[in-house]
Amino acid sequence: MEIEEAITRAKKNDQKAFNYLLDTFWDNVYGFQLKRTHNENDAEDITIQTFSKAFDKIETFDEKYTFKTWLITISKNIHIDLLRKERNSITRVISEDDREIFEVLDESPSAEDKLITEQHLAKLLRDIKKLKPHYQEVINLRYFQELSYKEISKELKEPMNNIKVKLLRAKKLLAEIIREK
Repeated sequence: MEIEEAITRAKKNDQKAFNYLLDTFWDNVYGFQLKRTHNENDAEDITIQTFSKAFDKIETFDEKYTFKTWLITISKNIHIDLLRKERNSITRVISEDDREIFEVLDESPSAEDKLITEQHLAKLLRDIKKLKPHYQEVINLRYFQELSYKEISKELKEPMNNIKVKLLRAKKLLAEIIREK
């Protein structure tokens, strides 16, 4: 899949296109933020927020610009906003009711989903424990407690798009751990 095709398909709400864009540009955005924040957790959180916001606003992407530059700009703005919030030390909670939530369809199981379900439960649990705690938590809530994205969002007090991106990333990392064996 070409990037232009993936963007076009993502604008039509194609799950595989979202996965492709996340896999293609994750390292670019994460690396950019790691250089800015010098903190792996902060860089990862900002990267998750970046993809969440980008996927939420994908229909506004203008093809005359490069997608990577657009993502980096979103990422930079999120980081600047976080720094401002820290500086002002005012915590503002944005209610999900205040904005429309972009639905990323999760209809067909991805390659990662298929690989995960093929594993024995005990071995799978050992592999899940190798993930960072926030990824373990989102996998547990989705696959073992069978909560919906909305329920996970409520449980973790995070925007639904962040949950979706975290789950995509967690599944990709878990599949890589499984493949290594």
